[in-house]
Amino acid sequence: MADPPPYPDTVVEPDREPTTGTPRWVKVFGVVALVVVLMVVVMLVAGGGQHGPGRHSGSDESGGAGGHKPPVGRHAP
Repeated sequence: MADPPPYPDTVVEPDREPTTGTPRWVKVFGVVALVVVLMVVVMLVAGGGQHGPGRHSGSDESGGAGGHKPPVGRHAP
């Protein structure tokens, strides 16, 4: 009678390497998700300022479209 394999979760098939552990696609997905989360955190921390849907609209109290105010002082009439 043959001895049982030393690691019961190891699958050995002819012409193949033994397979154990987490599949490669799970590891790749985890790394990609981690990179995306880190990018979002860096953007939030480095971006500063106001956040929200009103940030890019012309509906704020600063006047003008997109929140642009003309410079004070020397400018053409």
